[in-house]
Parts: sequence; structure tokens; C-alpha cells
Amino acid sequence: MTGFLDSLFNGLALGSVYALIALGFVTIFKASGVLSFTHGSLLLLGGYLVAVLHDDLGFAGALAVAVLVTAAVAGVLDRLVLQRVGGGDPHAAHIQTIVTIGIDIVLVTDLARRIGGDLLPLGDPWKDAVTDLGPVTVADSRVAAILVSAVAIGGAFALFRFTPWGLSLRAAAEDREAAALMGVRLTRVRTVAWCLAGGLAALAAVFLVAFPAPGLERTTGQIALKAFPAAILGGMTSPVGALVGSMLIGLTEAFVAGYQSDLHVLGEGFGDVAPYAVMVLVLLVRPAGLFAAKGAARV
Repeated sequence: MTGFLDSLFNGLALGSVYALIALGFVTIFKASGVLSFTHGSLLLLGGYLVAVLHDDLGFAGALAVAVLVTAAVAGVLDRLVLQRVGGGDPHAAHIQTIVTIGIDIVLVTDLARRIGGDLLPLGDPWKDAVTDLGPVTVADSRVAAILVSAVAIGGAFALFRFTPWGLSLRAAAEDREAAALMGVRLTRVRTVAWCLAGGLAALAAVFLVAFPAPGLERTTGQIALKAFPAAILGGMTSPVGALVGSMLIGLTEAFVAGYQSDLHVLGEGFGDVAPYAVMVLVLLVRPAGLFAAKGAARV
């Protein structure tokens, strides 16, 4: 029973962090139709900034700067690079999706060069502290991940629901041409979406490299790919789906790791592919994702 509860709590913590990244995927896709592959580099950038700044600014100050800078970098990339690609091409979003792959390669290469073979601590206040919750011993960083992610996700949902930008985002996701005719500034909507996604990725980096992880390394950005199945599972236009899909992926990864000895027949590396296996199984039943909106058919 203790093993089950331990896996359950770890799964919820992982799912909460994956939800920050998956929400970025969904927000960008809703705003622009672009499937962003820059999340790995943005996550790595945010973590790197915290690692190099926490000695001078303290953890909270470094995190605030990292979130703001990463959000600004994401917005600039969209405004100055992606929005200039494709022009009036009807397939501009597909072209821009491909461009994000190139951007990610450039950023990851530069950051990997700076990090080298080091493991960089982020100076988080939880360090290796643990707390006993009944029969389960959990890392304080996992508790913080759930609480902070809940606040950040709640704030993002409030932006979607109660702000003019959120209304514009929903209108753009429904019909971009109609939204533009009604006065929605699509360039501003998508730039803010990119800024939000960049900030959430930087925040996620802190909890992905905190204890029990050893620290930030040059391959940390690859963890963002685990949130990709979460966004696909929920449906790329559904923030709620991103949240549910992230929890499903996080729980799957945690339980596979916790019961690895019982799943040895599937291979030692099954935990790495388990999220994608779940994605494929769900998509066989719901090809558009669990919470994808039904599209209108023109007859």
C-alpha cells in the first residue's frame, strides 16, 4: 500500500509540472495553429537562468527574472521570426511549426555549450528535505510542485476565462478570419500566448530538476517532450484536456517506475516510452483527443 501511495503522489507531482508545459503547447496552438517544438529550449533557458543567477539574486529573484526573460524571449521569437515566415501562405502554420524545430536546435546547442558536462544546482529552498504524510515519505520539492503548479495553472485559466485577451484567444481558436474581421488583433494574441508558454516552461524547469533529480544538465530540455503526449491526449485546443492528459501521463510514468520489477517483461526502458504508449492507445479510441471539440462539417 505504501508503494502505491508513493507512486500516486509522485505521479500527481509529475503531472502537475507536465501540465505547465502542456498548457503552453495548447495555448500556442489555439492562438496560432503552430505546434511549438521550442519548449525544450525554453525550459532549458529558464532553468539555466535560475542556476546562474540564484547566488546573486536569491532563488525567488532568480526565478522571477528567469520567468520574465524566458517569456520575453518566446514573445520575441514569435514576433520577429515566426510571424515573418509563411506570409499569406495558407499553410503558414505548418511552415512555422517546422521553423520552431530549427529554433529549438539553435537554442539548445548554445545552452548545451554553456552548461557543458556540469550538473547545475538551482538553489531551491527545498533542497533534499522530506516530509512524512502518514505512511508515505515525500520530497518537499514534490509538495511545492503541486502547490505552485496549481496556483500557476489556476492563474492561466483565469486569464483564459476572465480577460479580454482570453476572449480574443477563444475567438481566434474558433475562427481566425472571423475574429480578425471583428477587430481581434491576432498578432498580439499569439505573441502573448507565446510569452505565457515561455513563462510556464521556465517555472516547470525548477521542479523538473529539483530533488530527487540531480540538477540541471544539458539534456534537461528533452523532458519537455514528455508533456507533448499529454497535450495530444487532451486535444490540442483544450486547456482542460492538457491538464487531464498531463495527470494521466504523470501517473503512468510514476507507476511504471514504481512497479518496474513487476513489469520487467516489458523491458527496463519501458518507463521512457510508457507515456507514448498511453497516447497511442487513447488515440486509437479518440483520434482527436479526449477533450477535442467537435468540428463542424460543411455539406
